Amino acid sequence: MTWNWQQADWPHFRYRHEALALLESRFLLQSGKLYGAVKHLKQDEKQALTVDLISDEALKTAEIEGEYLNRDSLQSSILRQFGLHTDRRHVSASEQGHAEMMVSLYENYAVPLTHETLFSWHTALTSGRRDLTEMGGYRVHDEPMQVVSGPIHEPVVHFEAPPSSRVKYEMDAFLTWFNSSAPDGDNPLPSLARAGTAHLYFVSIHPFEDGNGRIGRAIAEKALAQCLGQPSLIALAFTIERKRKDYYSALKQANRDNEISNWLLYFAETVLEAEARTVERIDFLIAKAKFHDRFHGTFNERQEKAVSRLFQEGPDGFTGGLSAEKYISITKTSRATATRDLAELVFIGALKKTGQLKGTRYQLNLNIQQ
Repeated sequence: MTWNWQQADWPHFRYRHEALALLESRFLLQSGKLYGAVKHLKQDEKQALTVDLISDEALKTAEIEGEYLNRDSLQSSILRQFGLHTDRRHVSASEQGHAEMMVSLYENYAVPLTHETLFSWHTALTSGRRDLTEMGGYRVHDEPMQVVSGPIHEPVVHFEAPPSSRVKYEMDAFLTWFNSSAPDGDNPLPSLARAGTAHLYFVSIHPFEDGNGRIGRAIAEKALAQCLGQPSLIALAFTIERKRKDYYSALKQANRDNEISNWLLYFAETVLEAEARTVERIDFLIAKAKFHDRFHGTFNERQEKAVSRLFQEGPDGFTGGLSAEKYISITKTSRATATRDLAELVFIGALKKTGQLKGTRYQLNLNIQQ
C-alpha cells in the first residue's frame, strides 16, 4: 500500500472546486443565519449556549476516540476557564485538559497556528497520562506510527504515518500551509475546503503519539472560525460522533490519494449538518426561555423537576418520549400522583401527549404562542 504522504504530489492536495462551490455558499448563508440568531439571545443565554456547546464538543471529541468524560465535571472546568461561577467540584486531569484546549481554541481562534500552540494542546489533552514517551512534543520513537485493528497476531493496518524523523519537517510545511491559507494569508482558501484539508493533512502526518484525532478536529474548528471571523459555535465533533463509522471510512479512503474531492464533500456535508444542529440548539434555547416565562410559578416541585430533566435532554428529548415510568423514576412519586401531575401538565399546555395506555408518551410543548 502506498499512502498519500508517499506519493510524488504530496502534500499538494487536489479537489474539484465546482463540486464544493454550492456547499461553500450554503455554509456562508447558514453561518449568517446562525450568528444572526445568536444576536437575539440575552447575554446569560449566549453564555449558557457557549458553555453547553463547548462542553458537548469536548465530550464528543473524546468519545470518538473511545474516552468517556463526565459532562458535569467538564462543564465545571470550562466555567472555571472562562472565570465564571462554578461549584468547584473535583475534576479529573483529562477533563481539565480537554476544557483547557477547547477554551483556548475558542478564545484564540484568530491567532496563527504554531508548534507551541499544538504542544500546549497536547500537554493539556495528555495530562495525567503515564503511557506516553512524549507529552507536549512530537513523537520520536523509531517504530512505525500505524492505525491498526484486529488481533495482535494478525493486525489490519488502516494507515501508516510518516516516520518520526520526518515529523518536524512535515509539521513545518503544514503550519506554513495552514497560516498562508487563512483569509488574510498569501493563499486564502474557501472555508470548507480549508478546514477539511487541514484536518486530513494533519492526521495524515499524525505527529503525536496520541491525541491526533482530537487536535485535528480542533484545527478544523479553528479554520472555520478564522474564515467566519468569530469563534466557531459549530457542533462538529458532536455531529461526527453520531456517525463515527462514516468518519473513519471517509478518512481511510482519503489517506490513499491526494485527490480529495470525496473527502471534502463528506466533510462539507458534515459541517453543514453540524451548523444546522447548532441552529436547532439556539431555537431550542429561545423556546425554553419563552416556555419558562409562560409557566413561571405554575408547576409543583415534582413537575418542575421533571420539566427541568426534559430540558436537560436537549432538542432530541428522551428517546421515545417521557413515559409515566420515567416520570416516577425522576420524581420518586407514586403512579397515581404521576398520572395526575402529567394530566395537569398536558391540560395547561406544557406537555404534549401521544399514544395510549402503555404506549402513552409526553414531550415538551415548545410551540407556544405568546
